[in-house]
Amino acid sequence: MRTKNRLNKRILNIAVLEPSQIIFEGLTNILSKSGCYFKLFRLDSLAEIENLYKAEKLNLVIINPTQIQNRTREFTSIKKNLTEIAWVGFVYTFIDNHLLSLFDKIIHITDSQESIVDFICRLVKEEHHSSQLNEQEPLTDRETEVLKSIVAGLSNKEIADKLFISIHTVISHRKNISQKTGIKSQAGLTIYAISNKIIQIEDYQS
Repeated sequence: MRTKNRLNKRILNIAVLEPSQIIFEGLTNILSKSGCYFKLFRLDSLAEIENLYKAEKLNLVIINPTQIQNRTREFTSIKKNLTEIAWVGFVYTFIDNHLLSLFDKIIHITDSQESIVDFICRLVKEEHHSSQLNEQEPLTDRETEVLKSIVAGLSNKEIADKLFISIHTVISHRKNISQKTGIKSQAGLTIYAISNKIIQIEDYQS
């Protein structure tokens, strides 16, 4: 395992299933130039992935597709259970297209270091954004009621009358909603409410 670590930086946990020591070291060298902070784990088989995920919360698994050639059912099952992981095939020999289609992303040995590094850095940003969303403070019941009223197009006074609260309290709730969701516009809050199942799209359309 090789580690590149800094205090207060997000660490990307990467596992590599690659039988060639030379190829593995080449990948390690490329990843070290990404400017990202990561822990790198070398796998000997597919069977290790689930236990390693439980221990280290893997973000990315890079696999030589030949390692799943006769184990596609096992790979598909693992991938289905571990949906948070990005599954990447690293190709340097001819591989059947069906096998390649099982991966989320394919990188080739002929790809430039820049394109591979760019992919890793984008993944880090996506993971950071996902982490921020997961840590988002939930809306209170009252804030949810106010949100539904905002989406319905009610004014502050109409919301106050409907919920039997003061306009000042409505404004305070709206401020809290914007801070928690990071959204200020009615259109944006509508999308937020639908995606979080606070309202049904059919109700909004009616």
